[in-house]
This record gives sequence, structure tokens and C-alpha cells, in this order.
Amino acid sequence: MSGLEAFDVALVRASNPGPFTLTGTNTWVIGRGPAWVVDPGPDDPGHLDAVAAAVDERGGAAGVALTHDHADHAAGAVELARRLGAPLAAARGAVDVRLGGGDRFGPLEAIPVPGHAPDHLAYVAGRVCFTGDAVLGEGSVFVAGDLGAYLDGLRWLRERELRLICPGHGPVVTDPAAKLDEYVAHRLDRERRLVEALADGARTADELLDRVWDDAPAALRPAAAVTLGAHLDKLEAEGRLPAGVERPPVPDWLRGASI
Repeated sequence: MSGLEAFDVALVRASNPGPFTLTGTNTWVIGRGPAWVVDPGPDDPGHLDAVAAAVDERGGAAGVALTHDHADHAAGAVELARRLGAPLAAARGAVDVRLGGGDRFGPLEAIPVPGHAPDHLAYVAGRVCFTGDAVLGEGSVFVAGDLGAYLDGLRWLRERELRLICPGHGPVVTDPAAKLDEYVAHRLDRERRLVEALADGARTADELLDRVWDDAPAALRPAAAVTLGAHLDKLEAEGRLPAGVERPPVPDWLRGASI
């Protein structure tokens, strides 16, 4: 037996597909007697009903954990925790249990992987990692915060002998080491291309996006601009950013989300 069944993990996927959510938000139910929930997902009654039913089949829930507080992962969290009579845990917000790096919440070990969101945690349970939006099942993620810390978090996860990555969106990852190597290499390649564009005299956000994120579909260009800002912040912190570089604006949808 392999895959989710081997680790007693169930997937309940929300019906909220889109450019950022791929096939929808993945809610994970771990173990049984009691179970634990990671990322309740959107405030969609049908989805919350399905999660509650999966939990009930496993003997009830002892806790609900959030990887981060973006609405597609967290909007249904308070209601689900209330329905299940279980504590809600996250790195910030109106929660019952506040988690930091190395803290445990039942079988879940909290690992900070900031970058996509400043409060972002991954959870390791045995040899399975629930990565939220730090690592997706396919494609890359936008990075809005500390890119250096994000890369450090990915490298730390790479050192763990993981067997599965259960991402916030997309399919289960059955070769975690290869996926994590791919993610680090992807970010470093973007950095290399950005440094080359800056050396060639590009200074506006549009020029840099056209040079470095030329493969980004139009719908994802705003997310690419956010990631550009994170890369520029990293170069500035390292003393490698030339003068006169235009910073992309922070979009309204990124100005904080807290349950």
C-alpha cells in the first residue's frame, strides 16, 4: 500500500478552482480516533459538510490547524472548529492555540516557511508534510515576503526524510526531495535572470517582469509582480540591488488576511 492510505490521510478538495487555487483548496484529515484537520478551506457549507463527514468517519477531531490565513485556506476555519468542537491553531489570528517553529499540535510539528505569507507554517507528521502554499502539487507559488527565509525553510524540509508532500493545491507529491530541489532551483534561476536583467540596465517593474517572468500568463502577472518585489528585497538585503529600481505596488488582495 502506498500514497495517502499508507499514512492514514484523507483528502477533501474544495470546489474553488482557479488560477491561484488550481483544482481547488486541499483540506487534509490525518489519522483517526481522533483525527486532525489541516486547512479547512473556504467558507463553503458544502465543503465544510464534506470535511465534517470525513472527520466523523474517523472518530471525531482533536484539532484544526492552518498553514496560513489566506481566505482560500482559512475562511471556513472558525466555523469548522466550532462544528467539530476542536481547538483551532495557527501562527496568528483569533485562534485557540498560537504556534511557532518547532511547536507540536497533536501529531503535527510546525515548521516556519514564510515567503508566500508571513505567518506560513508547514506541518510535518511522521514522514508526511502538509505544505499549504509553500509547495504546490504543480507549478510554483508567489512569494510575497522574506524570500531568504522561504528558501531556508524549503532546504530544512529537504533534510527531512519525507515520503509525501500533501500540498494546499494540486496533486500529492510522491517524490518530496525532487520537488523541493525543483522549488529551490526555480527561485535561484529567477534570481539569476533578475540579476542579469538589472546588469543590462532594466529598472522598471514592467521591464523586469518582461525579462524574467516572460512565461507568466496574463492572469498571473500580478502574482509575478509580488514575487519580483520579494526578489528585489532579497537583493537589497544582500547589498546587490542597483540604485533606481522601481518596486512593484502591493496589490490590495495581499494587504493582510487574518481570521
